[in-house]
Amino acid sequence: MFDPIKVIQEYLRFPSVSTDPDYKEGMEGARSYMSSLLESIGCSVEVIKTPLHPIIMATLNDDTDWPHVIIYGHYDVQPADPFDLWSSPPFEPEIRGNRIYGRGAADNKGPLLILISAVARLLEKPEQLPLRITFLIEGEEETGSPSFGGFLKQYKDKLDGDFLLLSDTGCISPEQIVITTGLRGVVGIEFEVTGAQSDLHSGFYGGAVLNPIQVVSEICASLHNQDGTINIEGFYNDVREVPNWEIEELKGIESSEDDFAKLLGVKQFYTSNGYSPFAAVRFCPTLEFNGIGGGYQGEGNKTIIPSKAFAKITSRLVADQNPEEITRLISEAIKERCPPHVSLEVKEGHGGSPYLVVPPDHPNSTTDQSPTLTQAFRAADRAISDVFGKPPLYLREGGSIPIIADLKNVVGLDSLMLGFVTPSDSIHGPNESFNLDLMGKAIDATERILASIANSREN
Repeated sequence: MFDPIKVIQEYLRFPSVSTDPDYKEGMEGARSYMSSLLESIGCSVEVIKTPLHPIIMATLNDDTDWPHVIIYGHYDVQPADPFDLWSSPPFEPEIRGNRIYGRGAADNKGPLLILISAVARLLEKPEQLPLRITFLIEGEEETGSPSFGGFLKQYKDKLDGDFLLLSDTGCISPEQIVITTGLRGVVGIEFEVTGAQSDLHSGFYGGAVLNPIQVVSEICASLHNQDGTINIEGFYNDVREVPNWEIEELKGIESSEDDFAKLLGVKQFYTSNGYSPFAAVRFCPTLEFNGIGGGYQGEGNKTIIPSKAFAKITSRLVADQNPEEITRLISEAIKERCPPHVSLEVKEGHGGSPYLVVPPDHPNSTTDQSPTLTQAFRAADRAISDVFGKPPLYLREGGSIPIIADLKNVVGLDSLMLGFVTPSDSIHGPNESFNLDLMGKAIDATERILASIANSREN
């Protein structure tokens, strides 16, 4: 019998950090373990090479008359640094109470195993499972999925499914599950300012040479208005208006703003246009400074004018914003605001489009939606209501999964996104964990969803 607790304990031991070449062995181990796991439940597994980390594509059943569900997840994880802030080693999973601790427990190894466990349970039953399933598990999600576009072009004919099923999004609490209806897109930009050819003595040259740190700081400061809105002409031109039903759905979040602030450890929230923090992270685009640097960083003082300074920026995008257009607008704004006394280099990084799906039975739901996806949404509503004791909320999420929009644009697949990660799970941070009680209920709910889809086609 498939034992999800044993499996997650074994799977978390592989340090599959995709951003660091030193973890190559951990990536290979996680990939091999997942391939063997899928083979053990009856899948035919293909490991597809990419320029970086291979993609696992595993298929179950080949009857083209059956509904075809594509299940997505990723086997790579974030770096675990700083290690000294962990209560137990990040790659030696430890169960304490109802939680399992380890890097990747919540993002995305635990939630992915929910979906695999549900399939495994259905396959253990004596009756046939009339579903065609393709597992698509990549190793570059934490680096922006740079190889996924090339993979899609080559293998899109094998992904002619009815919908995409994934669990890489969040919920409000272990009692209040969320079906995610939207994800923000993302673009990344880095710029570097160079003054003199080397660091200069600030006594000899201070007041005569423009300081690159000052330039970077002033450019960054100019990109926002005092009210928090983004000070770039045209940035908001394509933002789609949020319908009333989505604003009303936010009222189902029982946590107060004070509780939310306490959880995050901030004094108070800073949002634009009068949005609550719960609305801001779901409905508003952003421009954030992820890193800034230059000059002397050691102990004490060093009286220099640095030769170089830099800043790293990402921008989260909402429905209808175009990543290429936003990248162009930000790049042009930086160039226009850089004074002629210094040299400027702008590097445009990865990008991903936003994604939005309107569930059936909600205003503005599209009629061209896959009938199987409609059935899946309704089955998910029933299953989550029954297993967790209250219906799910239908909410957008502030994070980005670029391949979701890619699959929609290239293959035409819409997504059912089951959010099982809670704010207490500390994803990307020290002491990441996953609620095992929630995991058990989520497996039960997912099993019911898949069974309902299979039975609907039979009937």
